[in-house]
Amino acid sequence: MKKLLLAGLLGTSLFAVSCSGVKNAQTAQGQRSEFLKMKGDWQIVSVNYEKGYKIKPFDDGIDAQCFVGSHWRLIPNNWTGAYTVNGGGNCGGGFTQPIKFEIKNGSTFVFKKIADGTKAKQNIAGYSLDVINQTTDQFSLEQNVPFDGGNVKVVYNFERTGMK
Repeated sequence: MKKLLLAGLLGTSLFAVSCSGVKNAQTAQGQRSEFLKMKGDWQIVSVNYEKGYKIKPFDDGIDAQCFVGSHWRLIPNNWTGAYTVNGGGNCGGGFTQPIKFEIKNGSTFVFKKIADGTKAKQNIAGYSLDVINQTTDQFSLEQNVPFDGGNVKVVYNFERTGMK
């Protein structure tokens, strides 16, 4: 009788663990499909925020409007990418910034900049933006920038330029 009870408990435990694994795999697969929608080449077509502020996002030292026209390449199979700011005018000489990124919970775009000669794991600082209005060929990222005891919402609007 004890052996039968033990076998029953063991079987129930294995069933519960296996069901949990299936649920986790389904969740991970769903997040991966959302992540893969961002694969490719993108361009920021507009940056929207309350214009009374001077916003310098991502510690690049340039105004948020300098990111209009910037090119972003996102490669999900190794979680890498880069963005290129064209420069000109008050935007400096232009530059390309390698990044490491991921999508968390299907709705948060998290990235960190990778400096030359360093590994991603050596950089613990990064940026977290909310994914909004995502379709196959466009999406927007919303960033809350702290300012004077509150936040200023900055919305970056992306359109696909190539590679799906």
